[in-house]
Amino acid sequence: MPITLSPAPASPSAWPPGAWPARAAVLAQPVWLDANGQRLAALRWEMKRNCSISPGQLLAVYLSLCVVSLAIATGFFLQGAQPVLAFAGVEMLMLGVALLMYARHAGDHETLTLAGRSLVIDQQDGRDVRKAEFRAEWLSVEPSGGQRSLVELSTGGRRLRVGRFLRPELRAAFAHELRTALRRACLAPSETDPRIESQDP
Repeated sequence: MPITLSPAPASPSAWPPGAWPARAAVLAQPVWLDANGQRLAALRWEMKRNCSISPGQLLAVYLSLCVVSLAIATGFFLQGAQPVLAFAGVEMLMLGVALLMYARHAGDHETLTLAGRSLVIDQQDGRDVRKAEFRAEWLSVEPSGGQRSLVELSTGGRRLRVGRFLRPELRAAFAHELRTALRRACLAPSETDPRIESQDP
């Protein structure tokens, strides 16, 4: 079943009755899910690694460093200081390995989407991509350790920890917000499921 995300309406008044605008939300974003010609209002928590430079920009910086370093090393090589060129090559190789490891995890993220009574979690760690789905009525949200620890979701023996890209002081607020949204989802009667006809929001 193909599902696409589209931006939520800017004004809460544009939401249909029974939808899920983020009232006093700290981290949640209201979004629309398009599935089988229907619009489903949902809440999404998107947490990403804090990266100040993209992999493409990083590659450009690395290549420029290689050019400058090798140009200087070549000058020393022509003056008779032959080991300088070899050291410059080793230096650029080690820097390239370090930047490659950084780039592999630049896109790491966690996304939680609450649509109706279904909570879908997508996690990416390098090339490792995991997806899990929980029912809101059976899900427990608790800190895995102290109040500043990761948030643990558990149901029926299944456990999943989220929030590793959040600052520790925001994790309690995130857990409270998620717990409140799950409670509201459980209290909503089935006939007021936030589904509307396919139309522009």
